[in-house]
Amino acid sequence: MQIASTGGRRLVHAALAAKKLAVEAGRTVTRKELSAAARDAEKALGLRPAQRLVLSELVACWGEQEWDKLLVWPSNDHLASRTGLNERSIRRILAQLTELKLIVAKDSPNGKRFAIRDLAGDIIDAYGFDLTPVYARRGEWTTMIAEQKVMREIRKRAYDEVTVARRATEEAISALAQHFPGFDRSDVEDRYNELLSRTPTRSTAELPAGLLQDWQDLRNLAEEAFYQTGNGGLRVNHKETNNGSPSESCTKGFPRKAEAVPPNERPAEHLSPTLIVEACPTISDYGRPIRTIDDLVGAGRYLRASLGAHESAWNEAVAEIGPVGAAAAVIYVLQLYDDDVSSGLQKIRNPGGYFRALVRMVKSSKINLEVELLAMRRRRMA
Repeated sequence: MQIASTGGRRLVHAALAAKKLAVEAGRTVTRKELSAAARDAEKALGLRPAQRLVLSELVACWGEQEWDKLLVWPSNDHLASRTGLNERSIRRILAQLTELKLIVAKDSPNGKRFAIRDLAGDIIDAYGFDLTPVYARRGEWTTMIAEQKVMREIRKRAYDEVTVARRATEEAISALAQHFPGFDRSDVEDRYNELLSRTPTRSTAELPAGLLQDWQDLRNLAEEAFYQTGNGGLRVNHKETNNGSPSESCTKGFPRKAEAVPPNERPAEHLSPTLIVEACPTISDYGRPIRTIDDLVGAGRYLRASLGAHESAWNEAVAEIGPVGAAAAVIYVLQLYDDDVSSGLQKIRNPGGYFRALVRMVKSSKINLEVELLAMRRRRMA
C-alpha cells in the first residue's frame, strides 16, 4: 500500500532512538549543565562550526523548566538572526543534528513551534525540539572524548616513531655519501624517496598500514650498509689507501707547519682568516687555530679530503684561483655541505664535484667568493 506524503517531517531511526532518552525524575537541568554537555557532544562528535553554532543557540533557549524533557521552541527566523545562517542552512543543520541523535523534533499539528500554557498563563508543554539526548548521553560523550585522547596519543607516537626512523635513515645515507662516496646508494635512496612520498604530514589522519614498519626496516638497512661498509663487520674488506711505510705516523697527512704564501698571492682585505672562521664554524674540524693566511691555506689543503675531492682538484684550484682562494673554497663548500646535511635537504650529493664546479665559477667571475662568505657570516650572526 502506498501512502501519500503529508508534507511533514520525514521519520528517521535516530529520532526514535533519541526519543527513548529522558532526564532523571525530579531532576532540574540548568542551562549551565546543558551547555557543558553540549560542548562535550561537540568535541566527541567533531561537529562542524555551523552545527556547533546552531546547537549552542538551541541550548541558549532552554528555560530551566522542571520537565522530564528539555524542550525549546525557537523559530527558524530566530535561529537565523542569531547565527547569521540562512533559513535553508538552518533546516539542513537541524536535520543533521537529528541524525546525530542530539535533538528530537516534537511537531505540532500545523508544524509550528510554540509553548502550551494553562489558564494561569504558565508554560506546561511545548512543540519544538527536545534537547534531552544532549544531556542524557553525557556519559557517552565523556567516554568518546577519553577514547579520542588515547587514539590521538597513539597516533602522535606513531608519527614520532616515523620521524625518528626517517631522520636516522637520512643520517645514514648522508654518512655513506660523506665517508664512502663510491658506495652504491641508489637502492636505499630510491626506497627512501618512495617512503617519503607515501608519508603524510602530521595531521589527524591515521598513518597508512605498514608505513612505520617500512621506515624502521629502511633505517636498519641503511645503518647496516654504513656499518658493513665501514668494516664494522667481517664481510667487507677495508680499502687500504695508506701506501706509506707502516712505521710512519697516521697523522702524516696533517700539515706540521703552515704553508707559506708568497706576498704577491695575498688575498684582498675581505678574504681574511677572521671572516672565514666567523662564516664557517666547521673549520674547527681542522683542530688548529686559524690566525694567519698561511694557517688558512694549510687548513684548506688538509680539509680537502673531507669533501671526498681528489688531490688533483686541489692542484687545479690552486692553479686557477690561487692557494688562498682554493683554501677558502674548500672551507666554504665544507660549511655548505655541513649545513645541507644538518637540514636534511641533501641538495649536495657530491661535495667534491661541487668544489670543482665552484672553483671554475669563481675563476669565470660568476661567483664572488668574498661576497658569498660575507653573506654567510651575516646569516650566521643573525
